[in-house]
Amino acid sequence: MRVVHLIGGGDTGGAKTHVLGLLQELNKHIEANLVCFRRGEFSEDAEKMGIPVHAIDSGNPFSDLGPLKKLLAQGKVDVLHCHGARGNLMGVLLKKRLGVPVVTTIHSDYRLDYLGRFMARLVYGTTNAWALRKMDYYIGVAGPVTDALIQRDFPAERIYTIYNGIDFQSPVRCVPRGEFLRSLGLDCQEGDVVVGIVARLTPVKDHATLLRAMKLASEKCPRLKLVCAGDGEDERKLRELARSLGIENRVCFAGWVKDMPSFYNALDINLLSSLSEGFPYALVEGTRFRLATLSTRVGGVPTIIDHGVNGYMFEPGDFQQLAGYLASLGNDPALRRQLGDRLYEKAEREFSLSHMVDYQLEIYRDVQRRFAREKSQGKRRGAVICGAYGHGNIGDDAILRSIIRSVKGLDKDLPITVLAKNTDSVKKRHRVGSIYTLNIPGMLRALASSRLYINGGGTLIQNATSQRSLWYYLFTLWAAKRLGNRVDMYGCGIGPVKGRFNKFLVRRVLNSSVDTITLREEDSLRELEGFGVTRPTALLSSDPALVLPPAPEEEALAYLEAHGLSPKGDYICFMLRSWQGFTGKAPAFAQCARHASQAHGLTPVFLSLNRGPDTAAAQKVAAAIEGPCIVLDDLEEPELIITVLRYMRIVVSMRLHGLIFSSLSGLPMVGVSYDPKISSFLRYLGYGQCISLEDVTPGNLAAAVDSALAAPGSREERMAHTQRLKDLQQENAEALRRLLD
Repeated sequence: MRVVHLIGGGDTGGAKTHVLGLLQELNKHIEANLVCFRRGEFSEDAEKMGIPVHAIDSGNPFSDLGPLKKLLAQGKVDVLHCHGARGNLMGVLLKKRLGVPVVTTIHSDYRLDYLGRFMARLVYGTTNAWALRKMDYYIGVAGPVTDALIQRDFPAERIYTIYNGIDFQSPVRCVPRGEFLRSLGLDCQEGDVVVGIVARLTPVKDHATLLRAMKLASEKCPRLKLVCAGDGEDERKLRELARSLGIENRVCFAGWVKDMPSFYNALDINLLSSLSEGFPYALVEGTRFRLATLSTRVGGVPTIIDHGVNGYMFEPGDFQQLAGYLASLGNDPALRRQLGDRLYEKAEREFSLSHMVDYQLEIYRDVQRRFAREKSQGKRRGAVICGAYGHGNIGDDAILRSIIRSVKGLDKDLPITVLAKNTDSVKKRHRVGSIYTLNIPGMLRALASSRLYINGGGTLIQNATSQRSLWYYLFTLWAAKRLGNRVDMYGCGIGPVKGRFNKFLVRRVLNSSVDTITLREEDSLRELEGFGVTRPTALLSSDPALVLPPAPEEEALAYLEAHGLSPKGDYICFMLRSWQGFTGKAPAFAQCARHASQAHGLTPVFLSLNRGPDTAAAQKVAAAIEGPCIVLDDLEEPELIITVLRYMRIVVSMRLHGLIFSSLSGLPMVGVSYDPKISSFLRYLGYGQCISLEDVTPGNLAAAVDSALAAPGSREERMAHTQRLKDLQQENAEALRRLLD
């Protein structure tokens, strides 16, 4: 494989380190060439590292185009990989001629690259924004860079996320600390605490906030000294600011530093104060030296630092918050060592150079395969998924995750578009395309270019909550078939449907427009038979969320610890929701919680699956409890909820997916049914107590909890019931496979 990288050649900092380190390692596996559009330090360093590099330096991109075409014609190019404004422009201009996938790596927020430089932003920033829209595939350096691209309507399914890698294996030789700092111009005495920042002296790096923080912090920790590695247009202003703050004797502007290992070795604290970052090398490089680390909470920084565990983050521009952390670390060497050791362990595990290179090679293979397949298949090749998505409901999100996993398991290259209320949320969380649910023209265009339509999970064919939603979902089924799609109803619930005309519509549309139906419980099968739906054979399956994997145990333990919950505690978990008649029943739930505490020693925990309505319901009940209780409303990942629930003794849930998640741990359960789907699931599962919402009284609810706790059978026996449903769930994917075949 031959990959050609295009870059301006004036890059410094993290982008330079990323590209040169990556190319040096890639050439051990493939042929990776570098083209720079400027001769200088970048191209010279590439040559010293043994990277095949060519410099084309006319100063005019259009004059550079001819020599670049001639250079690329010397051998077959498999992938063109671009970096930065000049590289992106040249890649787009050559895209049609070469007929190969063109990929760009975005190292930071491209809208902030020329902050404070009006003409450069106008010319290069505008050109780069245009070129980016023409790319085939994108690589964001860290998740937040990817999220920013998705938010700006770049195609989510064409974006990869990579993290900068560091070589933890090669030995490091360093100049002794005192000698090195004196060579930079910093007068460092025994016992001084040296803070370092590696960043260009430009507005986006916000050194001014750091200087103001140093002024405050040095009043509480007089031993603090600061050394700034980097040059840039703000140097004079920053020197003047240091003088005006009276800290010029404790601040060293070292200029461009080449011996970075000796620089990091001389520090006690590594720091960034940037307003914007991708995935900053300056922090990851410092981890090799086990440095206590501080940074603004921007870009990919939260991927590196777990706040309070292995470092600290502060809000951009908040010099008072930064000063507090500096003083605290400056006065506590044991804390510095502890944070530095923890960060080193994480970085060595997750951000190694070998890991980055392996993933980059995987990306190249992936884009080659996808590009070739797209050329051969033409326009009609995607899948559209429709359901109650993007409403903030974790149960619906779990269904969508499971369906996407099934589709990708059958065809990893199949483009997916999800109809959803909150399209940004769906694109970020699932890395797929998304169209607003009520954007009918957009939906019809998507269906006209797709080959598969999935009416996915949940109880969509019903009018108990809304007549309009029933008609909407029936319309999508009808339109999908008329526009040439194969149509699948995936792990659905059915009913209730009220009204003779509505039942007629259900029968007519499903018989004429649906190819396969899989149902999540037996009651739905009986409902369909009652409507007279006969043409697509309905198969009994189970809820798609049952096959989601749990999150790692350590993630759940960290979450519990952060919220004051002991993994050895005894808890009763309530998953409630605001519903008609709930307010009148809230006191009964509060009395049940008190009963569980007094009779069984259980502390009430309220867990929200839909933050707004569920938290409101939980707070009503919690306010009436005379005793300790905990409300958890910040869990967003269904996999983490599944693992957290393992630490509960019993669950009382109005949420169907609260019961489904709990069944994966074999917990005793009480379902409070406001809808037939709750009682239907528990009957299908084969264990658990159920009580209707209208029948909830303090006595009935307490008795149901007592019965669930006293019911015979071990956790393993209860999980065997769940396993039966998990096995049945495979029928959903099998039906989908038959359609795709």
